[in-house]
Amino acid sequence: MARRYDSRTTIFSPEGRLYQVEYAMEAINHAGTVIGILASGAPPATTGEEAKTGSEDVAMSDASPVATTKPAEPAGVKKGKRRTGIVLAAEKKVTSKLLEKEEGTGEKIFLINGNLLSGVAGYTADANSLVNYSRNVAQGHLMSYDTDMPVEQMVKRLCDLKQGYTQFGGQRPFGVSFLIAGYDPHHQFQLYSTDPSGNYAAWKATCIGNGNSTATSLLRQDYKDSMDLDEAIVLALKVLSKTMDDTTLSSDRVEFAVISTDEETDQPHVRIYKPAEIDELLKAQGLTKVPESETAMKS
Repeated sequence: MARRYDSRTTIFSPEGRLYQVEYAMEAINHAGTVIGILASGAPPATTGEEAKTGSEDVAMSDASPVATTKPAEPAGVKKGKRRTGIVLAAEKKVTSKLLEKEEGTGEKIFLINGNLLSGVAGYTADANSLVNYSRNVAQGHLMSYDTDMPVEQMVKRLCDLKQGYTQFGGQRPFGVSFLIAGYDPHHQFQLYSTDPSGNYAAWKATCIGNGNSTATSLLRQDYKDSMDLDEAIVLALKVLSKTMDDTTLSSDRVEFAVISTDEETDQPHVRIYKPAEIDELLKAQGLTKVPESETAMKS
């Protein structure tokens, strides 16, 4: 029955389904996993008992005949600030060891603008086309308004294009989903996902690709609203290692990036990790393979 209605994107089935769009979304489930985690760094919420105890302590101190005051902190001493930002971690599909790779280029994580970062799952050629479109849109906005494009506005422009390709005959939907991480002064850090139908949603933590069900379950268990950037990095690597076939990872199979704010200028700062930095990060978490030379020396 489905074969009568899946030849064009403009034909609805009797059940109200667009099969070509569903097939495009199914292609995402065979792509490498991409994980996004928003680290707000908010302090943990105070429970009712803690608030009550705190108020009782204050009342007791006020009633006490001998008032004690907390000594002032020395001038120039700053408390440690919890880092905020967004982490993107992606699984690369290794096609061949003979493939020559250009320095500084990736296949899963792309820089769109100084305040925008994207992770993709699906057809690489479709992703490249949409990344180039997004970069042109971001630069056009910067040229017109002399300011970085707001994150949700970029997501809407991208999804408008993707939705248009599901509405006209003679075209096929884009077979790629995006995770878009960004920062703007009005809404701070934001994480969005898009799919081939043109839908988008905002998330605190999410995943696209072939391991999305396992990753989503792990994120539900371990994600905390009070998580800072360092904790989000650890969680992203942990979840990625459990969604991949091999529990030991390497820079050949992983791409990693972080968007945060500069401590001095408070402007967005994007860092896409180099292979050596990824290996160092994996080694610190005990997720990398031990070189054969080191194994031989230990034995």
